[in-house]
Amino acid sequence: MRNTLTQWFDSLVNRAVLLVVGVTVLTAVIVTIVSVQVSRQELEVQARAQVKTVASMVALDVDQKLADRFLVLSNVAESLTMEQLTFELRAQLLVERQVALHHLFNDVYLFDHQGVVLSHYPLDAMEIGFDAGQRSYFRQTSLQLTPMVSEPFISFPNAEPTVMMTAPVFDHKGRFIGIIGGSIALESDNFLGRVLTNRLGESGYLGIATRSGITLAHPRADEVMQPLPPANEALQEAVNGYEGTRFTVNSLGRETLVSVQQMNQAPWFVIAVWPLEEALASINRLTRLLLWVSLAAILMLAPLAWWRFRKLLGPLGKLDKQINERHQGLRTMPVDVTGGREIREVAETFNQVMEERGHAMASLVEREAFFRSLSQSAPVGIVQTDVLGRIEFVNPAFEAIIGQCLAQLQRQHLMTGVYEGDRTSVTVAWREALHQGRTYRGQFRISDKLSGRLIWVDTMTSSIQTANKALGTISIVHDITHEREIEEQLKTEQSRAEGILGVLQEGVLLTDNQGQIRYANWAACSFLGVVGDCVGQSLFDLFSVEVEGKSWTINEFLAKEEIESLDAVMRNTRNQVLDVELTMLRLGRDTLNERLVFVLRDDRERRRHEEKLSWEATHDTLTGLLNRRGFNGTLTKWLMEAKNLARPSVLMLIDLDHFKPVNDRGGHLLGDELLRRLAGCLTDAVRQSDFAARLGGDEFGIILPACGLARAEELAEHIRVSVESLRIEKDGVSYGVTASIGLTELSADDSGPRETVARADEGCYAAKARGRNAVVTVPAPLVDTL
Repeated sequence: MRNTLTQWFDSLVNRAVLLVVGVTVLTAVIVTIVSVQVSRQELEVQARAQVKTVASMVALDVDQKLADRFLVLSNVAESLTMEQLTFELRAQLLVERQVALHHLFNDVYLFDHQGVVLSHYPLDAMEIGFDAGQRSYFRQTSLQLTPMVSEPFISFPNAEPTVMMTAPVFDHKGRFIGIIGGSIALESDNFLGRVLTNRLGESGYLGIATRSGITLAHPRADEVMQPLPPANEALQEAVNGYEGTRFTVNSLGRETLVSVQQMNQAPWFVIAVWPLEEALASINRLTRLLLWVSLAAILMLAPLAWWRFRKLLGPLGKLDKQINERHQGLRTMPVDVTGGREIREVAETFNQVMEERGHAMASLVEREAFFRSLSQSAPVGIVQTDVLGRIEFVNPAFEAIIGQCLAQLQRQHLMTGVYEGDRTSVTVAWREALHQGRTYRGQFRISDKLSGRLIWVDTMTSSIQTANKALGTISIVHDITHEREIEEQLKTEQSRAEGILGVLQEGVLLTDNQGQIRYANWAACSFLGVVGDCVGQSLFDLFSVEVEGKSWTINEFLAKEEIESLDAVMRNTRNQVLDVELTMLRLGRDTLNERLVFVLRDDRERRRHEEKLSWEATHDTLTGLLNRRGFNGTLTKWLMEAKNLARPSVLMLIDLDHFKPVNDRGGHLLGDELLRRLAGCLTDAVRQSDFAARLGGDEFGIILPACGLARAEELAEHIRVSVESLRIEKDGVSYGVTASIGLTELSADDSGPRETVARADEGCYAAKARGRNAVVTVPAPLVDTL
């Protein structure tokens, strides 16, 4: 075996074939690896964007459904404001009239203030009288006195995953009299059922879970109402508020791409999961294709190279024969062979030893043989012409380029094959090279006679001269058609990319790691306040960035792997202050050619919209004061702070006297104007640190943090006098109201806002019992320290 391998490697042909195949394999492997890696990175970026978009759209859709139900449920709860006895007697009729709720909820319930079911739609006698007082949704709603959504539970008797949305109901005095609730089957078509129909590819899926770790929606029914898998790191982080897109490993050990989107209306989050193997399926197919193409190329190249090298080394046998004939006297002419340089050197040495001949002729013959032998094996085309431009010799490489053999081309004019559009300029350049001894280099097109296609060539032409005259020209021709096609494709792609970036509203910048701008679209220059092109300038000389009040320099950006959707405030060269959403990517991290890509998006409108929605959710639109939701949240906060304050906080409830006659006689517009002026009186009377709210039609509340009861009583008396003195005239009639005011301290021992409000409400009733227009203080219960 060893001898066989030694003999095989002794052959020059075999060595050359092995070298060509080895270089080809190495080149194919490098190209495959680079192509696959680049394509994989691009595909991963696209997959992350797709998964994030799907998760965001589903989260927005479910948030909107919850918001619609919260809005309708809250409006219905406000419309049910009545006396408790009326509420309990008309409960079933009230529920049956709420047509809007029937379309949004599977079941609608009315509970009294102790949690007993008063009515149910659709009517089910088994449900009436059921005590839900210990259910978590009833306890939380009755304590917090705000609309809310419950944790998921299995409904009875349908055994379906269900959540309950609830809203508190108050009487005209603002006292809690019950709850209206609506149950939603999670898998119903008008809620989460359609979420399960959305798919990511073949095996990707969407799901919804709560921050308490319970699965609400999942394509596999056995996963619903089950705890989230503890082994999935991304899902466990989502329970703690994580939001983003990342790669992780699922419970089956498969690598997946997971996007988590937190929801606003409920403590839930949306999960979009796409197996990485499926997301990158196209690049795996490309890898296999490249490997098969490389293998096919090797299988074709190996025999072709073997045949070619056998042909190139064929003259060795001829040389052996001629040397033997010369030694035997059968040949008088010098040895004349073609082939490689080594073969020619042997022939030349042999001829010099055997016979000295005329040096001039020998030199010419040797040079011609050298040129033709070299041109035969040269990888580029070689063309020799006479002084008239007629072709005398071409090598095989040129034959392959033009699609004709030497017999067809000989004696044709060189310019015959040049494309007509280029022929004039090439002819002038060729003549200058011939007559002036210049070397001409240029690119032009020639025609392939076999296929009729145009071939781009890079040509270098030089004259062949003696001391007295020019003998012709020799041209080196290289086929650059493929390179030109690639160059045109690159130019097209570059133009396309620049066109896309040019129409984007977002600013896109490319800088080096020193902040020097290498590329910027028009939107980016506009963000920076620069008229015209800003390429070449330093980015951080053109703008400053603040994040959460802290100024960022390039060092803060370089300390990050990447930045996605960062809320920032920037100041440009025109001293304009802009709210922007900033994204940064790093290309070629920690290399000399590292580049930073910045994307700037105008975020002012979104932030203004969010601030407006936040304000409207907690304020009364008529008076501009806090509404009941905002008031309850603030009261809860200061109840928690009660034990930490040196002076007690005080709650003041104001119930207007004789307001209904104002509405009945003067009209609702007059009543609204009176309420607005009363709100102004309250705002003027309290400190900036106090909180005034409108709790109902004619009921107001004020929270006085760390005020002290004595100061609060003085303020209450001042407000009572101000309300009494406020008058509005219409059609010659003067209208006004008085105020019955109840005061109480916020005690650390209060179980919740309801207890504190009930105490202040007791003061209001006492004030009315004394004849109205009075201030009554109800002390907080003494704490038994024993």
